[in-house]
Amino acid sequence: MNITVRGYRKQDLPSMIEIWNEVVEEGVAFPQEELLTDTTGKQFFDSQTCCGVAEDTDTGNILGLYILHPNNVGRCGHICNASYAVRSDMRGLHIGEKLVSDCLLQGREHGFGVLQFNAVVATNVHARHLYERLGFVQLGTIPKGFRMKDGHYEDICPYYHEL
Repeated sequence: MNITVRGYRKQDLPSMIEIWNEVVEEGVAFPQEELLTDTTGKQFFDSQTCCGVAEDTDTGNILGLYILHPNNVGRCGHICNASYAVRSDMRGLHIGEKLVSDCLLQGREHGFGVLQFNAVVATNVHARHLYERLGFVQLGTIPKGFRMKDGHYEDICPYYHEL
């Protein structure tokens, strides 16, 4: 398997929507509750500053994706935010690391100075270990900041990385 991270193309949208919706349906990482349709998915991904996909160049299959956009406006507009999603059957293959690393580069190229994650679920230990290994700094803990799919609350941990 040869994995390349590149900007998304129109033909990637069905796979991107499927991967995104899989994470939303799991209900343990993304704050969104509404699933994307073909129409809302195109609008959603087109509205981002940058979207990257992890492609298996041997098969052409899309294995994961990220979105990158401003975290705020005006005097805080230099801070960006991102989300990552990897197909459940492809997790554990370091695809997330490739996505985050590319996202850091794209953040710089798009003129951002800081990448901030507002709501990393504390129990998402694989993501947290990856972020910390790549130099992200945890800002603290927000008790019960994320409502899980089953209705109970988990702590969230904001992170940042200077670009």
